[in-house]
Amino acid sequence: MREPVTGAVTVLLVDDHAVVREGYRRLLERRDIVVVGEAGDADAALSLFSDLDPQIVVMDITLPGRNGIDVLACMLALRPRTRVLMFSMHEEVIFAKRALRAGAFGYVTKASAPHELVDAVHTLTSGRKYVSAAMAQNLAIGEASAHEVSTDSLSTRELAVLRLLVQGFSVKDIAQSMGLNAKTVANHQSAIRQKLGADTSIQLLRKANQLGIV
Repeated sequence: MREPVTGAVTVLLVDDHAVVREGYRRLLERRDIVVVGEAGDADAALSLFSDLDPQIVVMDITLPGRNGIDVLACMLALRPRTRVLMFSMHEEVIFAKRALRAGAFGYVTKASAPHELVDAVHTLTSGRKYVSAAMAQNLAIGEASAHEVSTDSLSTRELAVLRLLVQGFSVKDIAQSMGLNAKTVANHQSAIRQKLGADTSIQLLRKANQLGIV
């Protein structure tokens, strides 16, 4: 952790991959943004958030244990004016919608150009919201065409599991990727099928396609 220079933008960086955090930190600090803390899971993020009171939190959705949207809710309960930027691999509209609805101040995908992350942090610092260009376009298209299947019954974790299932990952692979045990992932899979009314893998794929998850 670094002591911020007077007037510098302070950021708490939350991502479960240390190498990824290192890359983001270097990128941000080249633009006079000081990463005052780094966390790899929900508990560490909340502890540092409470101690450091950063101006901006840059956080991934997929974390071990509680996901980033749950952590966002906890942060807002502690400090309602908190500005959280979700920086996620999830490019599907439903993840952005859920994050923004939960109170995120911005959403940038990890597929975005590097300058978008820097631009987003500066935009949030000025009190304005930010959504990466590609996601903003997808959100606009999504508003124009309602999906046939509702995602309201699915938790954020179930959506993340569904995303990996339709990409062909096994329960074991998903468990390893998300920091869960295989039984938990299998339970999520059963709950997803029940909630979406999908008895077969083909039906599940069709439902996922209707949700915009491919």
